[in-house]
Formats: sequence, structure tokens, C-alpha cells
Amino acid sequence: MELLPIGPVTLIDTAGLDDVSKLSKERIERTNKVFDSTDVAVIVAEPNCWTEYETKIVETLNKRNTPFLLVINNYKEQELAKEFREIISKYDFMETELSDDKNYREIFINKFKQILIKIIPEEVLNQKPLTDGIISSFQTVVMVVPIDLGAPKGRLILPQVQMVRAVLDESAIAIVVKDTELKKCLDNLKNKPDIVICDSQVVKKVIDIIPEDVPFTTFSIIFSSNRADFKTMLNGINAVKNLKPDDKVLIAEACSHHASKDDIGRVKIPKMLSKYLGFDVKFDISAGMDYPKDLKQYSLIIHCGGCMINKKQMISRLNCAVENNVPITNYGMIISFVNGTLERTIKIFIK
Repeated sequence: MELLPIGPVTLIDTAGLDDVSKLSKERIERTNKVFDSTDVAVIVAEPNCWTEYETKIVETLNKRNTPFLLVINNYKEQELAKEFREIISKYDFMETELSDDKNYREIFINKFKQILIKIIPEEVLNQKPLTDGIISSFQTVVMVVPIDLGAPKGRLILPQVQMVRAVLDESAIAIVVKDTELKKCLDNLKNKPDIVICDSQVVKKVIDIIPEDVPFTTFSIIFSSNRADFKTMLNGINAVKNLKPDDKVLIAEACSHHASKDDIGRVKIPKMLSKYLGFDVKFDISAGMDYPKDLKQYSLIIHCGGCMINKKQMISRLNCAVENNVPITNYGMIISFVNGTLERTIKIFIK
């Protein structure tokens, strides 16, 4: 939803950590996974009720440097005990109350938002734009978007949409064109574009069309720079040279989608990599929240751009790979590498 003035937010109602049902283990595991992507947490507690579960949640959030707001759901308007007040006074908190005032909901939400704005990390509230360091105002940006079986009907995929918006926010000029019309587009421009950004799967075709002095990269590589540690992802490419037959490679998708027969992660990248290596390796797929616990079984992780998750979750996944000594890279880098275009597509990020 849109929570002004913060902007677009995702609200996740977890199962809690005090579940004692038959499904408690699975529910608690899913709740713990949510912490990986949480920028700000809201703990809803009953008045005069502070148990080991609330304490455990606070400890978990503090360990992850995640700010939180405590909401006392005082629908019975109980008097808060001295001991309870002493506990919650350490934190940012607010109480709900019963009210006949039709404006109370709005008053409560405004107070709620004010506290959120106060505690939300600056880097979350004012996120680094996708254009940061690569695009300036009034520059001309050509974005190459192939329309194939993987493209959603009547729409563009999310990273392309986000990039268009980022370019417009920068007051630059966005030109969107299919790969089949790219040459004609460039011929019709009075001046060369300041940068060309393409979908990774047409990188080889596009690099043969654009002039050598025009900066060039891919949507996926831009996301890698914006939402992950670029050097770690780039270093992950070196693991490709050490792969052996039957090594296991994880294709990590951040979203759940219906895979087409032309799917970039599940079909095209495995084919490209096997062709480059001259032999087959074993591929596993993880999608959405189902990022594997046991990463040590893999010789390489190839992650998508991460347009469906926030920076905190992307960094959490990257750190998990690093902690397990498993190299990790992303779709755009691996595709550029096997096509011999990596040096050029990362050039604008190498300072």
C-alpha cells in the first residue's frame, strides 16, 4: 500500500513466535524469515503482558539493527501497571483506545506514521535511486526491452518499469524500444544516447549495434549495484571457471512466477552456462521466500536482480552466501560473462 509521506510499503502480518500448534515450527520459521526483509517492525502487545516471547522478538530485532514500534492494544482501557510501564518506556510505543470520535482512526494513524518516520532508517526513507552515479538530468537514456514469451501480456516486467520511473525522476529523457527496432532508433537520434540499458538476454545483440563509446549496461547489473554488494557479486563470477561436472548451482529467484518455456532463470541461464562450460552442472531452483538454509552444497549461487525484494533482504541473502563460503553473482553478470560482454557492461560501475 501507499503510506504517505513514506511511500510504497509492504505490510506483513506474521504468525508470531508464541505459536504452540502442530504447525508451530513451520509458522515460526516463516516468521523468522520475515525478519530478513523487515526495515521497521511493529510489535503488538497486550497491556500488562510482557513475556519471554516479546523479549525474544526485541532481542532478535536489536541483533539485526531493526528499529521497531511497540503498540499496546489497550482495547479494554486497562490501567498500565508500573512494572509494565517501566519495560515499555525503553522503547518507542503508543496505545490504542476505544473512542466514539469518528476522527480517532485518522488521529491514531497520523501518530503511528509520525513515529514510523522518526525511527525508520534514513537509507530506507531516502533510498539511493537506480540512476545514482550513472545517469544525470537531461541525459538521453535508451532502454532496450525485448518482448518475448517471458514478457507479461500487456505489461513490462518490474525492473524495466522501475528504471523508467527512476529516469523520469532524474529529469532525464527515457526512450524505450524493442531490440528489433534499436538500430533504427539510434539512426533517428540527432545525437548518440548518453547510456543504453538492455535486458540481459539480448546483451550480445545490443552490444553489436551500439557505438563503442556509448556507456552500456543491463537492468539486472544496475539492480546488483543498487541493492547488493557489487564487488561481492562480481567476484562470484570467478567461481564459474572452477565449476566441475555435477557441481550444484542454485538459481535464486526473489519472486514466484509462472515459468515459461523461455524462462530466463530456469531455462536460458542453465543452457548458456552449460554451453560455455562444455559440460552440464546440476541446477536447483529456489523461488520467493524459499531461500535454502543449507547453502554449502552449492558451488555457485546465481541470483536474480531482486526487484521484488528490498535491499535488506537482498543483503541478508548475500551475507548468508558469504558466511557459508559460497560464491554468489547475479543474472546480468553471468549472462554478460558467458557472452563476453562483462567488461563493458560493468565499466560504468568501476570507479
